[in-house]
Amino acid sequence: MRFKRTRLSLAIVCLITVCSFAKAQVVTIPVETIHNALVLQTDARKNLKMVYFGAKLSNAAEYAAIKKLYKPNDDSGILDDAYTPSGSANLAEPALTVTHADGNKSLDLLYVNHTITKADDNVSLLTITLKDPAYPFEVKLYYKTFYKEDVTEQWSVITNNEKGIVTLNKYASANLNFKKEGEGFWLKHYHGNWASEMKPEESKLTHGIKTIDSKLGTRANLYEPSTFMISMGKPATEDEGKVFLGSLEWSGNFRVDFEYDPADNLRLIAGINNAASEYRLKPGEEFTTPALVYTYSDHGRGDASRQLHRWARQYKIVDGNGSRLTLLNNWESTYFDFNEAKLAQLIKDTKKLGADMFLLDDGWFGNNHPRNGDNAGLGDWQENKLKLPNGISSLVKEAQANGVKFGIWIEPEMVNPASDLYKAHPDWVIKEANRPEKYFRNQLVLDLTNPKVQDFVFSVVDNLFTRNPDLAYIKWDCNAVIYNAHSQYLKKDQSHLYVDYVKGLYKVLDRVRARYPKVPLMLCSGGGGRVDYGALKYFTEYWPSDNTDPLERIFIQWEYSYFFPAIASSNHVTDWGKQPIKFRVDVAMMGKMGFDIVVGKLNDKDLGFCQQALKNYDALKDVIWHGDQYRLQNPWDNDAAALMYVNDSKSKAVVFNYLVNNRYGTGTKSPIRFKGLDPQKKYTVKEINLYPGSGSVLHDNQVYTGDFLMAVGINPEISSYHTSVVLQLDAVN
Repeated sequence: MRFKRTRLSLAIVCLITVCSFAKAQVVTIPVETIHNALVLQTDARKNLKMVYFGAKLSNAAEYAAIKKLYKPNDDSGILDDAYTPSGSANLAEPALTVTHADGNKSLDLLYVNHTITKADDNVSLLTITLKDPAYPFEVKLYYKTFYKEDVTEQWSVITNNEKGIVTLNKYASANLNFKKEGEGFWLKHYHGNWASEMKPEESKLTHGIKTIDSKLGTRANLYEPSTFMISMGKPATEDEGKVFLGSLEWSGNFRVDFEYDPADNLRLIAGINNAASEYRLKPGEEFTTPALVYTYSDHGRGDASRQLHRWARQYKIVDGNGSRLTLLNNWESTYFDFNEAKLAQLIKDTKKLGADMFLLDDGWFGNNHPRNGDNAGLGDWQENKLKLPNGISSLVKEAQANGVKFGIWIEPEMVNPASDLYKAHPDWVIKEANRPEKYFRNQLVLDLTNPKVQDFVFSVVDNLFTRNPDLAYIKWDCNAVIYNAHSQYLKKDQSHLYVDYVKGLYKVLDRVRARYPKVPLMLCSGGGGRVDYGALKYFTEYWPSDNTDPLERIFIQWEYSYFFPAIASSNHVTDWGKQPIKFRVDVAMMGKMGFDIVVGKLNDKDLGFCQQALKNYDALKDVIWHGDQYRLQNPWDNDAAALMYVNDSKSKAVVFNYLVNNRYGTGTKSPIRFKGLDPQKKYTVKEINLYPGSGSVLHDNQVYTGDFLMAVGINPEISSYHTSVVLQLDAVN
């Protein structure tokens, strides 16, 4: 995206006032979106302060008066710096720590200037230059605002202009300061593991530092994702309260510090994890940190999440305003045990079901080391001649003959020791030479810091498309973490490995997208081990979890939905769980739907239901993918969960309701109030996705005003007899 320079911006305005006691210019820079403002201001010494964060003021000139109203007990004078250095006057957690070429570890950063550029009427970029007065060392802070979406991306570029090597000991993307607010601050963050992703925890921040981080190298979000929310003054609810949503756009090790200081202010410092990752800059070299994307709302979590969704669809996720393919995957049908005949039948089943595409999963490659389990074959990306004697191309043609598309699974970043690649290129593997190899799922990680390895990984994708130009979809998996972190390529710069691995991955994905800009790619990482906007700029969708039990998925998808829109969430109907096929399909509808079942084993009613549900989904997918999401009833606190999607014109909506507690007598005892409708419009309300032979919980198609539906609501009569109910709303002309 090209930017042009301008002196003023709709989103960012610069004000200059005079500090009378010092007779020095004080620069005030409001970073504004349609509702919010982050205000930066220099002091008499040219320290750059963050003096305000919250609702935008109607009179921008009044921002200049904010700082003098606070009387902090701060001997250092830099606790509220916009990007806090260490080693000079700072007494708190720094955003940046360096070792200069002469060994000195002090740093001071003073304001030099700033520029404002505009891409269009909605997107503006503020660039602020800071320099150390004692060393030729420079930092530029970037604030990219998306005005209508109330979203900001923030990052830094650090430049070494010294004559020798400067070591970056810590190098954050963003440093934000929040003034004392009400009863304090509450942090909601997440933890988990394989098949138990996105488990939320919320607690009041106490004095000191709370850190969430990852040191896994790949699959960085496996135990703790880099997404979080901060409630200010009191815990925010879905529709009330001040709340900040943040997510680091980085697919490797991260670190986010929340420092609650003695004056009850909160400092947020987010970026790449500096553990085992000191980074050396040569003279003239610069380091660009990944962006922290964030939004703020004083109308609760729901409003904040919808802002982030709109931004993601418009500016980040590949084809975020476009379409997606429904699919049938073979994994739970066959696992590694298949041949051309089995797959041909599954392709026919794809057409019979009514899905758009057949996806061939793991197990199609390897000859000297056939991929008949997860202990061999990774790295040898040639079709297995016993399973597929006529190659992938014959399956693509079979799919075309049946009127469906064909997609395929790869895991190109990994290698099994039992592979030709491992034997030919042991120097391409991340491992310690003098220590026993330690495997994660019987595999090791290829060294993407090495340009030759980058070429190889790109060739895995490129060769598939070269040989099969009609290939329609790729599922990109990543199952191993980095053990024994050592790169033969980096030699003495081993502390660069974790950072340069991710940079190498992005270089590969840049090449993939340059050559295949529109091909759908699923971001998978043994489930949700890599769900971040650094990766999602290359992918159309992500895989939330390998846990496809629909009851579990309600909770997992609910929490992901605060940060990522429904169009990006891949939800498959599988045989996990004990719920009926209707429940499983209804849950999978809340995003990009797929199937991973044995179609041939479905009875006539189940098959008929799935076929009709796909037709219903086709009629509603635009609302689900591109509409606003409203959470109506939280699964953590209620017997039934409910959420809805409403299109922009408020003419169509869909409401999903699920039983999440099967104890005796549980269900919905009162109406569930809807949200996001036009109170003046009238809506028909009808139940869809009815299982053959069953009746609706609604007696007839009802007509109500939006006002009634939001003030009173509808009881979906969720119970052990009706465990899931889907309601469609259409405005009446």
